[in-house]
Amino acid sequence: MSNSDPFAAIADPNRRHLLEELRRAPRTVNDLAKGLPISRPAVSQHLKALLDCDLVTVTASGTRRIYSVNIPGFNRMNLWLDQFWN
Repeated sequence: MSNSDPFAAIADPNRRHLLEELRRAPRTVNDLAKGLPISRPAVSQHLKALLDCDLVTVTASGTRRIYSVNIPGFNRMNLWLDQFWN
């Protein structure tokens, strides 16, 4: 597990957009880049930040890398947040 802060990662609006897209379905970098006014390499950098804090996963399918939401990463955030509502 990484030491990156998931709350810092989701503070960026581009990363939140990527997570919204991945919530709907797993996607490639090229698919994700179509919905943003930033370059494909910038999308890759944002995905790396999300990977570093375990909010997304990546799998290889031939030459393509497919990103998806990592539910256990969000569960850890939810556990922390839930302590404020009990």
